[in-house]
Amino acid sequence: MSIRAVERFGRFRRMGRILLLCLAFCLLALPAKTAKEAGGNGARPAQPRPAESAAKPRMAEESAETFGFEQVAAMAEALSKAPHEPPVPGVPSFLLQGNQYWDAIRYKAEKALWHGEKLPHTLQFFHPGGRYDRAVAVHVIEDGRVSPVPFSRELFDYGALPRQDEIPGDLGFAGFRAHAPINSSTVMDEYLVFLGATYFRSVGKGQFYGSSARGLAIDTAQPRGEEFPWFSKFWVVKPKPKDRQLTVHALMDSPSVTGAFTFTSQPGLPTVVEVKSVLFPRRPVDKLGIAPLNSMFLMGENSTGRRFEDYRPEVHDADGLLVALQNGEWIWRPLQNPRTLQINSFAAPGLKGFGLMQRDRDFASYQDLSLRQELRPSIWVEPLGEWGEGRVELVQIPTDNENNDNITAFWTPAVQPTPGEPLRFAYRVYWGGPFKDIPPDGYVTATRVGRDLDGKTRVFVLDFDGQKLRELASDSPPQAVVTVGAGATLVGQRIEKNPVTGAWRLTFRILPDDPSGLHVVLDKRPPIEMRVFLRDLVNTLTETWSYSYRL
Repeated sequence: MSIRAVERFGRFRRMGRILLLCLAFCLLALPAKTAKEAGGNGARPAQPRPAESAAKPRMAEESAETFGFEQVAAMAEALSKAPHEPPVPGVPSFLLQGNQYWDAIRYKAEKALWHGEKLPHTLQFFHPGGRYDRAVAVHVIEDGRVSPVPFSRELFDYGALPRQDEIPGDLGFAGFRAHAPINSSTVMDEYLVFLGATYFRSVGKGQFYGSSARGLAIDTAQPRGEEFPWFSKFWVVKPKPKDRQLTVHALMDSPSVTGAFTFTSQPGLPTVVEVKSVLFPRRPVDKLGIAPLNSMFLMGENSTGRRFEDYRPEVHDADGLLVALQNGEWIWRPLQNPRTLQINSFAAPGLKGFGLMQRDRDFASYQDLSLRQELRPSIWVEPLGEWGEGRVELVQIPTDNENNDNITAFWTPAVQPTPGEPLRFAYRVYWGGPFKDIPPDGYVTATRVGRDLDGKTRVFVLDFDGQKLRELASDSPPQAVVTVGAGATLVGQRIEKNPVTGAWRLTFRILPDDPSGLHVVLDKRPPIEMRVFLRDLVNTLTETWSYSYRL
């Protein structure tokens, strides 16, 4: 199935503005998607360097005989030792007046880099404008030598747009996308995009853009506000005719951290992007987010008290966070659209992996012929090497608009970095799903929440599936281990085989405690934390369902 490049590719949603919530945290204000961006994300990062300087690399770079990750790392280290220079606007203001002008600009497919050379990858470029108010430098590495990719108005179709002659001839690009025969051997479909801040996204074969990733998150949901680093320069290795992989190097800059990245991508099902990075802190940060992922969750089967008049049963690009721990435990945290900012941490020493997953693959759950959210990719991050002590953090932000990315997840170290001490991280990012053996045993397929007839008791209905569970006879049910935290009491549970699906259904009830007067007045009752897993007499059979419930 072809990937529609125009299908909401611009959810690089703006997570730059922070709103104070609960007098303790800040809420990120995210931008609306545009039809052209088909899933972009974008934070509107700090103001850009002049387009001229971004598009003209130093001659020392252009004449290098060999060039790769270590050379970019040396640039990043040198950059970290110099004072940060705030980028200066370099994009004409009329290009930044909303997205209408920018949306109308089209890259000419016949002008794709390496078009007609019978190579396994081609590149197309994004024009600056809209929320993308900076230009980045893009270079090509061929046989060890570096050369810049020059901007030209001839690469773009401006239609009948006014003021075309005012666009500088050396403006530069906002980003780029890679095309490959991912769906058909005869069609070069878009499968990988770098656009805005440090955002990148991909898809597996036959999928639509959905959740996205970033190179680094700095101080997400912190009172002083989030800082958005950005990739200022890229170097793309020209592929050979038989190369399945595409290699991209990137230089990152920000007031607090500089860095070097190498992305090695291989399209398929799944598409795999291997990331190698080194970070150079300039100054202390409160929270460093490694391998950050972003997504959208407006409503799902677990949403109670529907706040939206919408014909669609569910609207989301991901429906849960999955975490794999060193001790063999797998944690499944269904996503929510909370009433207030919600931040949850999961201790993860020796992290084996984490991801934002789109488990529900049934069209009937979405009923959307345009967005096809059942075809959005799950994203799984697999650390390479030891990351040390740390935790996975999940941030869920209230939203009333599906155009906003309101979910982010990342790993953060237990001890935040010291300026001058480099940090190295490597990992693989898988885009696709469902993934084999992730998790290896039983898993939750649905979470439903309701209120009992007495008006006080809450009812939770969980569906579990998996090969080992299906092999159990209906008269030999697994044991459900249900843990309810402070604020409520478990008052009953029942597990039974579902004769329709062959899987198992657990129904349990909790009775919330009577709230104190202060909690009632402030409507600030703490959430009730719950955990559930299934086991037999000897072994754990499923992942652990983990959930926060607010009355």
